Amino acid sequence: MCLELAMQVDSEIRYAAFRLAQELEGGRGVSRVLLNAAPAGDTEPRPPAPSVESFAERLKFTDFSNLDDNLMQAALERSVDSAKYWQPPDGEDVLAGLPVVAEALSPVAEQFMAARHMQWCWQPRQIEQWAIDWRLADDPAPLPKNPGKTLAEWARKERAEEVAAARERPSDPTANVSGTWWSIPHGLIQTVGQLPAGLSLVEDSLGWEHATTVPVRGSGKVLEINTAGDWVDLCRKFPLEVTASRRHDWFHTTGRHGRWVIPDWEKATGEWDAMHLTVMGYLNAAGRPLQVDPETATVIAGWDPDSTIWLTDVAREWIGPRQQWQRDSNRDEWIRAQ
Repeated sequence: MCLELAMQVDSEIRYAAFRLAQELEGGRGVSRVLLNAAPAGDTEPRPPAPSVESFAERLKFTDFSNLDDNLMQAALERSVDSAKYWQPPDGEDVLAGLPVVAEALSPVAEQFMAARHMQWCWQPRQIEQWAIDWRLADDPAPLPKNPGKTLAEWARKERAEEVAAARERPSDPTANVSGTWWSIPHGLIQTVGQLPAGLSLVEDSLGWEHATTVPVRGSGKVLEINTAGDWVDLCRKFPLEVTASRRHDWFHTTGRHGRWVIPDWEKATGEWDAMHLTVMGYLNAAGRPLQVDPETATVIAGWDPDSTIWLTDVAREWIGPRQQWQRDSNRDEWIRAQ
C-alpha cells in the first residue's frame, strides 16, 4: 500500500516502479509490456531500468509530508483489490518487500498511521454494522441463518477436500494445480463497519456495480485480529490441517513449501461468537506466511479488512432501512441512491 501511495505522489517513482516490477516478475514480459511511441525508423534503445538502490534513494528524498486523505483511501482500496493468493506476487509486491525499499517507504507508513481520516483502521468492531448484498434492491435476500449447520458443513468439506487432495494432487508444490485458497468459511453473516469504504475494500472483487447494505447488530464475544500474532494464536489453539489442499496456491503466492493450517472455525465457536479483522491487522498480516511452529505456517487469505464474520446465532438485521448503492464508473466511487 505504501508503494502505491508513493507512485501516486510522484510520476517518476511510478515509472521507475513499473520498470523495476517488470524486471522482478518471474515471467518477464508476460503480465507487463512496455510500449514506446517512437517515430518510424527510430531505433534508439530504451533506457535501462533503474537499480533498486537508486529507486530507494529517490524515495528517501521525496516529500510525503502532505499526503491527501483521498489518496490514502484510494491506495488502500487498490492494495486490497490487487490481492491474489493463487499466483506469484506482482512485481510491485516483490519490490515493496525488498528491505531497502521497505525502509525507504517508512515515512509513507508514518504519514498513513498519523492521518486523522485513517484512524478508523485501528478501531475494533463498531456497534453499527452492515452486511453487503451485491444485488439490486428489487431482488432482496434474507441474511444467512443456521451458522452452526453452515460451519459443520464447512468443516466436513474442508476435511474431505484435504483427504482427497493428499490422495490425488502431486506433492510437488510447483505443479500447475489450483484449488481452495481462502482461509475463511463462506455462507455466514459477514459485516463491515464503514460505508462506503467497505464496498471498495474487497478482495477478489467481481466488479459489482450495485449493492444493498443491510443494517446489522450483534452481541457476544468478538475476537479482534489486530496483529499477525492474533491470527497465529488462533491457529495454534484451533488448528485445521490444509497442507494438501492449499500447498500449490500458497506456494505460488508465498514461495514457502511446508505444512499449512488455518483455524478450525467450527471449534472456535466454543469460545468466540464473531471475529473481526481490523484494517491494520490486514495490512500487517494478510497474504504472507505466518509461522505457527517450526514446521507449520498459515496465511490470512480471502478475508476483507474491517469485516466481521459471525460464527454463532447472535447477529440480526437491525431497525432501519436497507441502503442502495451504485458505483459511479466515471469517478470510481460508490454513491448512495436517493
